[in-house]
Amino acid sequence: MKFEELLLAAIQGSEIPLRFEPGAEEAVAKPVTEVLRAWIQAHLPEAPGSEFGAGYRALAVQLLAELEGSSDLPE
Repeated sequence: MKFEELLLAAIQGSEIPLRFEPGAEEAVAKPVTEVLRAWIQAHLPEAPGSEFGAGYRALAVQLLAELEGSSDLPE
């Protein structure tokens, strides 16, 4: 499952008044995705100086890939 699918399903299950308008789910999901992307990128170390930092960076890169839809969410 992709992050976008998970987010859209959550939005569709909510009581958003515009949910029956074409593209309403995507319109709501876009700013949420942008905030999450900015939040993850703000915590992305540029040059990890330790094994912990490298793991932290790898996790942030994986989260960004899932957020952008280029990687599936873990099962």
